[in-house]
Amino acid sequence: MAVPSHSLASLPDAVTFVQAATLPVAGLTALYALAKRGDLLGRRVLITGATGGVGDFAVQLAQLSGAHVVASVRRADQVLEVQQAGADEVVIGDDIADFTAYGPYDLVVESLGGTALASALGSLAKDGVCVSLGISAADESTFDVRKFFTTGRTSLYGFILFDELHTESAAAGLTRLAGLIATGKLTPRISVEAPWTQIADVAGQLLNRTFPGKAVLHVDNN
Repeated sequence: MAVPSHSLASLPDAVTFVQAATLPVAGLTALYALAKRGDLLGRRVLITGATGGVGDFAVQLAQLSGAHVVASVRRADQVLEVQQAGADEVVIGDDIADFTAYGPYDLVVESLGGTALASALGSLAKDGVCVSLGISAADESTFDVRKFFTTGRTSLYGFILFDELHTESAAAGLTRLAGLIATGKLTPRISVEAPWTQIADVAGQLLNRTFPGKAVLHVDNN
């Protein structure tokens, strides 16, 4: 297969192909979404959907950047895993009262939509940015517009990975992420490995959120 060089990165010896398979979408999405608020040192960052593939990378990368990381999860039994990934505090559920308890936030990486997006927009600090990149909970949201604009210079950013690659190439981002894995600073959470022939079953598990992190499918040319 012919691939443009700006979409490729060298794989360090310390990084496996399985680990590398998690990076092109989830890893790059987390990396470039976090960049929308610039320097994160000492800033408060909220990650919704924190047990998902993007969320898990975002928690780790925000922690590496020196941010105070708040992770949002759906269930109490998910708290420990996001704490292990680097979350300083954990919100269970997507109610605005729970979100604001640990805010206001300089940056929100929001992947759920619906009430979670509304709560995030109402929890921003002055100059805060909410990066919306998913609708796994709902594709419509109603929020308090007055609260959003009276906070001052708040922003809602619509994120599509393939548009972001016009700003920084996939090659650059993949090189950075692979380097972090190689030095032990970033750990892809791989919950499922299976043959590609089981894609329907694995996709169903993913949609039902039966496991955290990523699934990797192996292609057997035989």
